[in-house]
Amino acid sequence: MTIIAAIILFGVLIFIHELGHFLFAKKAGVTIHEFSIGMGPKLFSVERGGTKYSVRLLPLGGYVSMEGEDEESKDPNSFGKKTILQRASILIAGPFFNIILAILLLVPVYMSLGIPSNENVLGKVIENTPAYEVGLKANDKVIEINGQKITTWEDIVENIHKSDGDEINLKVSRDNDTKDIKIKPQKNEQGKYVIGIAPIYEKNILTSVKYAFVSTVDMSKQMFMFVGQLITGTVPGGAGNAVAGPIGVIGIVSNAARVGIVNLLHIAAVISLNLGILNLLPIPALDGGRLLFLGIEAIRGGKKLDPNKEATINLIGFALLMALMIFVTFKDITRLF
Repeated sequence: MTIIAAIILFGVLIFIHELGHFLFAKKAGVTIHEFSIGMGPKLFSVERGGTKYSVRLLPLGGYVSMEGEDEESKDPNSFGKKTILQRASILIAGPFFNIILAILLLVPVYMSLGIPSNENVLGKVIENTPAYEVGLKANDKVIEINGQKITTWEDIVENIHKSDGDEINLKVSRDNDTKDIKIKPQKNEQGKYVIGIAPIYEKNILTSVKYAFVSTVDMSKQMFMFVGQLITGTVPGGAGNAVAGPIGVIGIVSNAARVGIVNLLHIAAVISLNLGILNLLPIPALDGGRLLFLGIEAIRGGKKLDPNKEATINLIGFALLMALMIFVTFKDITRLF
């Protein structure tokens, strides 16, 4: 069942991506030959209004086949006959829909889990940690750290982290009494100093929406940093261990599905955002590569590049992406064994 959940998830993310292209192409009046979910042999298709809607065997992608997208066409409703702005909007729409989907998926996640409150009050003290050992308790209010006044949870985190592992002095308020506590932070797996405390979590729709936007922006920054590390070869542990292909992602989704719907929604949001961000990269065959060609066309005053040359470059880019996919899939399989 978890593998079925992973395939359905892939299908939804691909559908949303291609739906963005499809709707904006329709809005611009582009002739669309086929809207396909999946690649390879056709499993099912139906034709409506001159457009064929298909489901294909391999859930690894999809496409919207538009007149004049990869070749010269005299059809006034072809992709190539539309303005630069119209063509750019069609290309951006797919990744944009994936980014919006990521935000929408994160809202119920944060509604379920709650959002960390920025109050300087402890929501939880984790067992077998420095905070637990020195007697800190839930609902303790941190007033000072090393003599510095504390008013927010960020103040607590920042002061603990910058301790560099040295003992710190906490002044906390508990039951209308003030206590001075000495504690020595420990370094966690992410390399940050912690003492084993957690904030109070709030469950609020407006806060969840805001946090979904903020979280999406933060994850996007991390993804761009990761791409930079891939390019420079500075990925911790090596690129081969940091990148997952279809098999690896299905494994991740399957594990998330076993844990529960909230975890599955979070993983779906991350994958959707990945799909949106990666498609915006200026790589031939991806939406970002086509946007790059449009930018060059705009710089040249509207003078188009040779469609055949552009198609050849995109074909080479597609071949390289497929080679990368095979390599990553091979790495996925070797990790299984």
